[in-house]
Amino acid sequence: MTKGKIAAQHATLACYKALMKTNPQLVQHWERTGQAKIALRGSSEDELLELEAIAKSLNLCARSILDAGRTQIAAGSRTVLAIGPAPVDLINQVTGHLKLL
Repeated sequence: MTKGKIAAQHATLACYKALMKTNPQLVQHWERTGQAKIALRGSSEDELLELEAIAKSLNLCARSILDAGRTQIAAGSRTVLAIGPAPVDLINQVTGHLKLL
């Protein structure tokens, strides 16, 4: 499994749990349509925070993950951001400029 796939799954779980409480119908649709997860490259922790704020301003589920610091990354470092599930056009408003990981 690639690092992008691992990161996407870890962060996706945070959005999944949140949306199961607030919008289970959206989660069911996502489950029925292939559970898409796309890993993109951000340039910094500040960019992740900015993207998270933009996503939330569009009423999208967005969760960033703070690393536990058990391996290579310092504890508390923001390493990944999940957005969605949501319509592609909304997510692209937030992430359309980013490159694949």
